[in-house]
Amino acid sequence: MEVTVKGSLPLLVVEVACAACLLASSVGSIADEMPADPHAHHHMMMQAPPTVARSTANYAVPDTMLVRSDGAHVSFAHEIDDGRPVLLDFIYTTCTTICPVLSQTFAEVQKRLGPDAAKVRMVSVSIDPEEDTPSRLVEYAKRYHAGDQWSFYTGTVAASIQVQRAFDVYRGDKMNHSPITLYRPAPGQRWVRLDGFATPDAVMGEVHTQVAQK
Repeated sequence: MEVTVKGSLPLLVVEVACAACLLASSVGSIADEMPADPHAHHHMMMQAPPTVARSTANYAVPDTMLVRSDGAHVSFAHEIDDGRPVLLDFIYTTCTTICPVLSQTFAEVQKRLGPDAAKVRMVSVSIDPEEDTPSRLVEYAKRYHAGDQWSFYTGTVAASIQVQRAFDVYRGDKMNHSPITLYRPAPGQRWVRLDGFATPDAVMGEVHTQVAQK
């Protein structure tokens, strides 16, 4: 027999609701007390990525010695100043959130460019050079079917930081880096900076006009 409370829900329903509230409170308390994983990746992939911010800047390309994935020690400034437009990003091979998105975007741009991909210099610099050996970068490049126009670089920690600082992408720790894509139409021109997860369409919008003129 159901007993009711005047002006309220049936008593049985009230009791069930109270029990549910107590259970939710207990679960929340347990979650709060669980120790944070010190190795957890700090990247936050939002359900709806924020709008990409586009800006331009003059960056002085440092004449820093880096190590290309084929093992060659090269001047970074010399590598990217071959007359072609340059697409540049910063990644590391064990990244599980930001970097795969950036690299997949480069791979899609490469695919869309087709034969014209050779007209663009695509560059990915490791921000974790202690772990990212040339051989690791080779495997990473294979994962995204990188063509000859897409090069990967590592080197010393100091060299990596110097390049990062030159492009204002250094955030002190690899776990805190941001998704940034940089594009320079030609040597001596200003760099286009896309802060956020730039889509292949957005990147192609920057690249296509310049490539079509070549």
